[in-house]
Amino acid sequence: MKKKKALTGSDLFFATISELSSRLRQHEFTARELADSFAARLEQIGPTYNALALSLRKDALKAAKEVDGDLKRDRHRSVTQGVPFAVKDLLSVAGYPTTWGAKPYANQVFDYDATAIARLKKKGALLIGKLSMVELAGGGGYNSASASLQGPGLNPWNKQYWSGGSSSGSGAAVAAGLVPYALGSETSGSILTPAAYCGVTGLRPTYGLVSRHGAMALSWTLDKIGVLARSADCCGHVLNDIAGSDNDDPASAGKSFYYAPQYARRIADLKFGFASIDFNELLDEQYRPVFAKALTVIKSLGAEMVETKTPELPYGPVISTIIDSEAASIFETLIRSGQVDQLADRHQIDGLKASLNYSAVDYLKANRIRRQVIQNFRDLFAGVDILVAPTRTTVADRADIPFDEQRPQPPAAGPTGSPPPERPRGVFAGLVQASNLAGLPALSLPCGFVNGLPVGIQIVGSAFSESMLLSVGQEFQKLTDFHLQRPPGL
Repeated sequence: MKKKKALTGSDLFFATISELSSRLRQHEFTARELADSFAARLEQIGPTYNALALSLRKDALKAAKEVDGDLKRDRHRSVTQGVPFAVKDLLSVAGYPTTWGAKPYANQVFDYDATAIARLKKKGALLIGKLSMVELAGGGGYNSASASLQGPGLNPWNKQYWSGGSSSGSGAAVAAGLVPYALGSETSGSILTPAAYCGVTGLRPTYGLVSRHGAMALSWTLDKIGVLARSADCCGHVLNDIAGSDNDDPASAGKSFYYAPQYARRIADLKFGFASIDFNELLDEQYRPVFAKALTVIKSLGAEMVETKTPELPYGPVISTIIDSEAASIFETLIRSGQVDQLADRHQIDGLKASLNYSAVDYLKANRIRRQVIQNFRDLFAGVDILVAPTRTTVADRADIPFDEQRPQPPAAGPTGSPPPERPRGVFAGLVQASNLAGLPALSLPCGFVNGLPVGIQIVGSAFSESMLLSVGQEFQKLTDFHLQRPPGL
């Protein structure tokens, strides 16, 4: 038997899922060789970014043997078959610790795989590791990148900066070429933020499309499992395998997803809603050229561009009230037992304790406004198909400085007590919070660099419009190469 060459070269580690799948089917290398190479890289480089929570190399290599048997017999299950992946450490893996990124749960072990993981394994995908996260997915609020069991998530583009939360390890691992893709979760920005900060593609699916069974709950009515990957096409292939009805998730939408980009609507037939001020007036001067170029590419896709704005509602306070109220119930034992004091971030400890003070009135008021948000977005999407805005309006925060010492505070009232002048409102204002409240899908696409750090642009659609978003994302990435860029030295 001819001896296989060791898998080396950075091209391999930054290949897309489709490229790796094609090379596996052409027998350029085996699934075992591919898994071993990625697992070794994850073990070696992952700790550099505080991204690795647990290596699962041994189990991956065992599973790869069966995959190789299937590939030899041309039994093709999925594009993800034989391709390694890793998951945020809030998803359970049978027999191994699932820490939720927090010291009080460091030894927690479940006896079953999360549904999303089980579905990928059934297709022959190879789980090589668990990835770090902000403790308890940020429940209670946190003020430091160090709010994690593994330490601050560091950005592969510059380790002085944060990789973003709460799916910090997932963003860093994909950006550094440690895995072709990773699963993350979002309640209010935890996929989109690391995707933008790390220069990767992030997909937040519609609420209920992907089962949360086996995932830590932060907010039952907001949590979503999604994907961070090299490209929109990669996200589509993964969503194809993890979406679908699940009786073990009471919030399952009972819908499936089939990735068939060739049947997506023509972009020329779509209407894109955007606000010009999001790409100039509401950005600091240094960010305007990058986002202006990204918007030019979006316009070149041929859709009708419609100036619009999101309704003015208190999205931030509403989503905070819902998350904190539900987290108080979920983590009540942790808080009342005093184990909450073992968390790394003082701000988060205080926030979780304070969450017990919310009343039923507070929670119900927030959900009444939420119903208004949902209806407003239904009305908005009656006139446009997709909303376009910056994912974040700045690059990543420093990893070694508390966030409140880096971010500008809201302008104070004047000396007479009059409120500060209102800033113009565009689409971006509150879009991450608002679209999460409405349970809508979103895709963040890398769109450039400022001072050597990535920024991203987001597209948001109506419920279950993932096919359309992914199609637009693919076309954007055919005209740009930001998703192909690699951090220095990697």
